[in-house]
Amino acid sequence: MNQTPGSDVLYEEQGAIAILTLNRPASLNSFTRAMHRDLWAALDRVEANKAVRALVLTGAGRAFCAGADLSEFDFSDGPNLEKRADPGPVIDQAFNPTTRRLLAVRVPTIGAVNGVAAGAGASVAMACDITIAAPGASFIQAFSKIGLVPDSGGTWLLPQRVGLARAMALCLTGDKLSAQEAKAMGMIWDVQDDALGAAKAMAERLAAMPTRALVATRHLLRGAHTHTLDEQLDIERDVQSRMGFTHDYIEGVTAFLQKRPAQFKGE
Repeated sequence: MNQTPGSDVLYEEQGAIAILTLNRPASLNSFTRAMHRDLWAALDRVEANKAVRALVLTGAGRAFCAGADLSEFDFSDGPNLEKRADPGPVIDQAFNPTTRRLLAVRVPTIGAVNGVAAGAGASVAMACDITIAAPGASFIQAFSKIGLVPDSGGTWLLPQRVGLARAMALCLTGDKLSAQEAKAMGMIWDVQDDALGAAKAMAERLAAMPTRALVATRHLLRGAHTHTLDEQLDIERDVQSRMGFTHDYIEGVTAFLQKRPAQFKGE
């Protein structure tokens, strides 16, 4: 395990994949500002190492991520309680940057949800390109139970995955969704007994594929609902043209014509 001592996010490389593990198991891997910073540092390592071609994100212990660590909020008696307890600054300075980083990282991302993913933890799981959960994992839009609204992209990601009717009920009630229910609704890709092993296998598969095309596909799919069909057709054309200048496009077509396996480089 290649990691920084005391880090709240463990970093490991196995061949062409990086494995990032949220590492505050005693607190169900709930996010502090320090854990956000450690996750950004781990993502920086992924960005800098071109040998890494896919990323797995998971949690240590029995949880994936329980959202925000509420102990970092100041609810002590005294003046300016509302200002001190305001969740807006930490969302702006920590949670939103984390979601943006995960959505924009230069390699495909696979979430291995090993336990509960609650609040912003569910948003982080959905920010991964592909999410695989253990049978005992669960997803909870916990915000309504404490007088808040979904954040970290939850109101954008969840309706895309499960539709408005289901997203509305999940967010208003805060009811727990099992891994099997999440798969049936389309919130996640799969449920596997060994979620981390399945996520690693998926990461290894994607790491051997044309990385730039995979990431471009991610952006096309995630942004499609904000465009008209005519706009999306033009965007697809332009992205396709850019892919035409990549090594992997030339290699892929050449290998197809020569009836041999392609040797993609992610370039």
